[in-house]
Amino acid sequence: MSAKEQPVIKTIKLFINGEFPRTESGRSFAVPIHGSEHIYANLCQASRKDLRAAVEAAKEGLKSWSGKTAFNRAQILYRMAEMLEGKKQEAGQILEDVQGLSKKDAEVEVTTAIQVLLYYAGFADKFSQVMASVNPVSGPFHNFTTPEPVGVVGFLADTGFSFWQWMDRLAAILCSGNSVVAVIGAPGAALISLIGEVMATSDVPKGVVNILSGDINELFTPMASHMEVQSICYWGEDQTKISQLHEQATENMKRVVYKYKPQSLESITAFTEFKTIWHPVGV
Repeated sequence: MSAKEQPVIKTIKLFINGEFPRTESGRSFAVPIHGSEHIYANLCQASRKDLRAAVEAAKEGLKSWSGKTAFNRAQILYRMAEMLEGKKQEAGQILEDVQGLSKKDAEVEVTTAIQVLLYYAGFADKFSQVMASVNPVSGPFHNFTTPEPVGVVGFLADTGFSFWQWMDRLAAILCSGNSVVAVIGAPGAALISLIGEVMATSDVPKGVVNILSGDINELFTPMASHMEVQSICYWGEDQTKISQLHEQATENMKRVVYKYKPQSLESITAFTEFKTIWHPVGV
């Protein structure tokens, strides 16, 4: 007597502090196979409490990540590209199943995402040399300016999902030493487990990358108003939300980034601050 084959529906959890917890709320939502009524996976619907936990993890991860040498961060970003290369077929299959991409288009998406990581790996120990400066001043001082990470960055993906463009923003945030709390809605959230596995096997310190799946509208205000989030990267075109971000950002002087140029020096410096130092000489 042969048993009827039952499909195994995936359960995709959150990625917080280097681990894969379920949401504390117990809620979930289904992501269907593209063009079908069949369910591809059940995803956790993150709550405000999950967001707070992710920000706390990002604060701790920031200490380790920003304290690493630029060369070491470059090595880890390169390692991320290596790990994603090893999951190229799996990532492509997810994009085919969930987004309905053709095999060729899915391959282009994943290949471009890998190249994005290599780009920022190459820039991680060089951008500060390009952006730093020795400033001519009048007086007995040596005056110079150097970039440093802005801190914990909230990343809200509120648009049609492109894997390589999402990865471009993530890598740009990480490049200068920031940590990140990212929120992704369906269908892009189906990639959370794969992205989390890439991070967990790439020597990225715990807490540096945290990814939540759920309702962007539900988590938008808690993210924008969180006092421990120093910058918001908003990937979307909703002008009302952009205005709300600017309003919420005034509480702790968050930097709001919504205009973005992929694979560019500007994409890195969008998530940096510049410190100017005065040092007396000849006294």
